[in-house]
Amino acid sequence: MREITYLEAVREAMQEEMRANPDVFLMGEDIGVYGGAFGVSRGMIEEFGPERIRNTPISEAAIAGAAVGAAMTGMRPIIELQFSDFITIAADQLINQAAKNRYMFGGKGKVPFVLRTPAGSGTGAAAQHSQSLEAWMAHIPGLKVVQPSTAYDAKGLLKAAIDDDNPVIFYEHKLCYRTKDHVPEGSYSIPLGKADIKREGTDVTIVATAIMVHKALQAAVELEKEGISVEIVDPRTIVPLDEETIVNSVKKTGRLVVVHEAVKRGGFGGEIASMIAESEAFDYLDAPIKRLGGLPIPIPYNPILEKAAIPQEEDIILAVKETLNRV
Repeated sequence: MREITYLEAVREAMQEEMRANPDVFLMGEDIGVYGGAFGVSRGMIEEFGPERIRNTPISEAAIAGAAVGAAMTGMRPIIELQFSDFITIAADQLINQAAKNRYMFGGKGKVPFVLRTPAGSGTGAAAQHSQSLEAWMAHIPGLKVVQPSTAYDAKGLLKAAIDDDNPVIFYEHKLCYRTKDHVPEGSYSIPLGKADIKREGTDVTIVATAIMVHKALQAAVELEKEGISVEIVDPRTIVPLDEETIVNSVKKTGRLVVVHEAVKRGGFGGEIASMIAESEAFDYLDAPIKRLGGLPIPIPYNPILEKAAIPQEEDIILAVKETLNRV
């Protein structure tokens, strides 16, 4: 099977959906000839034209508001925000309009749009362009939140998100864009709310999201050299969350480490830890749950400090060993 990048997989998902359905279109800043801030939509305007690849003014509130209106009147827009930090500017349209519409109209209203946006640190983009704010969106009833870590997942999940009749926030980690994976050329989708076991193991479960899946896989290779078997669960979507797969994994290994890039305080890792504490898996735990997340600071511009602000491979290795009393 061919290998393509995460970025190419996202583009391919949009192309396939736009070819299949004339109601699907893309809006965002500089997404036309320029191809978007990271080049995800490069070349699409040549195929679909400016009516369906629509450049917008620099106003995230206007972009989100237009998407809500278009979705409510029968279209299926995809919108791109250049950096996920700017979701705060679009918050009123997302939280007070899109998320509530279906409930407030007794299920008769639909708001089928996808908000795609690059997230996370690692590119030297500093404090206003590097945040991980997915826990904010996960807190809002009515929004679905997706965080693919691989190209295969990105294509399948984005196609499912575009087909969904609810607003979906689709976080694309910047450092994942250049990673490669085996991706089928044909159309396929991955259901929202179905986790993936990225690596099977027996001694400890790591639940990791986005770029942390890759760091956890690297850590697992090193731990295997010391005879420690790690199972890695990638939720892929944090809303809806596949609790069953996580619970079953913890019941098997008896230990849990949760790792995400977002600030640990108030991060989604706390939700996963609480879910396990309230589940049947709690009785299977042989050690306290460990949570790893970013420091409670703005992401620094300095690359050394930027790296120090979020969990790294060595931090994951240490956390796993602590759960096994191997430190």
